[in-house]
Amino acid sequence: MNTPKQILKSYYGYDSFRPLQEEIISHVLQRKDSLVLMPTGGGKSICFQVPALMMEGTAIVVSPLISLMKDQVEALRANGIAAEALNSANDEIANRQIAERCRRGDVKLLYISPERLMTELKWMQTMLKVSLFAIEHSWAICMNCSPMCLSWRLRLRQTK
Repeated sequence: MNTPKQILKSYYGYDSFRPLQEEIISHVLQRKDSLVLMPTGGGKSICFQVPALMMEGTAIVVSPLISLMKDQVEALRANGIAAEALNSANDEIANRQIAERCRRGDVKLLYISPERLMTELKWMQTMLKVSLFAIEHSWAICMNCSPMCLSWRLRLRQTK
């Protein structure tokens, strides 16, 4: 298995992590809950993307900002990482195709809007091997998906 630094170099082209990233990644790889607060551009996404690439299954990334999802997915794909986004910007055919790729295990990072997660939760809980669950913006917890997050957290704890 590759180390976090090997993943960082291989997929992102960086030789070293920014301050605190390596510690956070180690924490995530131990399947410990993490709350990461960093300034904009501080490298928060690396803290869940690298572990997602090292773990079996699909990482669910909740993001309320469709434009950010689009940018993240495009950047990940450009680096050779299987990433998708389920949100209202896609038509239903595209969303069904993405869901099917997830069920097959072909997607490492799935970005999803909070409202879309609520409609997709049933099949995800039964048909998707979730490697980790990340919330891109903390205000999404308060406004959109608090009961859902608690449900996922309890489910993930049971699989440990």
